[in-house]
Amino acid sequence: MALALFRIMIPVSIFIRLLEITEITPWFGQALAPFMKFTGLPGESGLVWATTLLTNMYGGMLVFYNMPAAQHYTVAQVTVLCCMMLVGHTFPIELQVARKAGIRIGVMFIIRFGFGLLTGILLNLIFETFGILQYHQDPTWKPSRASEPGWLPWLQTELKNYAMILLVIFALLLLMRVLKATGILRLISNGLKPLLGILGISKETIPITMIGLTMGILYGGALMIKEAKENNLPKLDVFYAMTMMGLCHSLIEDSLLMMSLGAHWSGVFLFRILFAILITWLIVQVTRRLPKGIAERWLLRG
Repeated sequence: MALALFRIMIPVSIFIRLLEITEITPWFGQALAPFMKFTGLPGESGLVWATTLLTNMYGGMLVFYNMPAAQHYTVAQVTVLCCMMLVGHTFPIELQVARKAGIRIGVMFIIRFGFGLLTGILLNLIFETFGILQYHQDPTWKPSRASEPGWLPWLQTELKNYAMILLVIFALLLLMRVLKATGILRLISNGLKPLLGILGISKETIPITMIGLTMGILYGGALMIKEAKENNLPKLDVFYAMTMMGLCHSLIEDSLLMMSLGAHWSGVFLFRILFAILITWLIVQVTRRLPKGIAERWLLRG
C-alpha cells in the first residue's frame, strides 16, 4: 500500500519542488484572482489558494501570513478562505489517489475545486447577510523565518515523510484487524449505517470513510484502493465514499490548523461537515436517477 502511494507522491513531490523554485505558482494565483471576488475576498488571496492547491495547507498558510494585507482581513474573510483551502488542497497528490481508487481525475477536480469555490461563496453570503464575524483577530500561528531549503534538506524532509506514512499505514492496518477481530468494527459500521447509508456509503466502506474524515484522504484513499481491489467493492460506492472524503477530511488536524490562522470553528468544522453531507447527498440523488451504466461511464475510469 505504501509503495502504491509512493509511486504517486515521489514524482509529484519533485514536480511541486520545481514549481516552488521556478516561482510559477503566482501565475496560478493571478488566474484565480477574478474568482475570489465572488467570495468577498481580495484578488491577492488567489495566490494563497493557488499555493494550497498545488502544494499543501502549510504552503498556503505561509503565503497568507506573509501578505501585508492579511492583518486587515476580518475573521469572516479568514474563515471563508480557510474553508476553501480545506476543501481544495494538495491536488497533485490527492487527485492521483482518487484516480488510483478508480475515479476520473477530472471529475474529482471539478468536485473539489468547484465546491471549494461554492463553499466560499455561500459562507461569505451567510456572514455578510447576518453580519457575522465582522471583526479582526490576529492569527496565533507564527511560521519560522527560515531561508528556502536546498535540495538536501528537502530530500531529508521527504524521506521522513515517507517513513511516517509507512508507519501510519501499518498502524491503521493493524487497528483495522484488531477492530474486526473484536467485533468493534461491526458495531461502528452498524451505528453509522443509517446516516452514511443515505449518502450512498455502504457498510463495507464506512470504516475507511471514517479514517479519511478524521485522518486525511491520503490514508483513507490508500485503504480504499486496497479494499476496492481485494473485496471488489461496488464502484459507485467507492465514488460516493471518496467524494465525501474529498469534501471533508482530516477534520481534527486541518481544522485546528485553520483556526490557528484566525478562522472560526463554526466555518471550518461545523459548516464544512454539513456542506459535505449535503453535497454528497445531492450527488447520490442525481447519479442514482441516471440510466444504468451512465453514471459509471461518466464518473469512473474503465
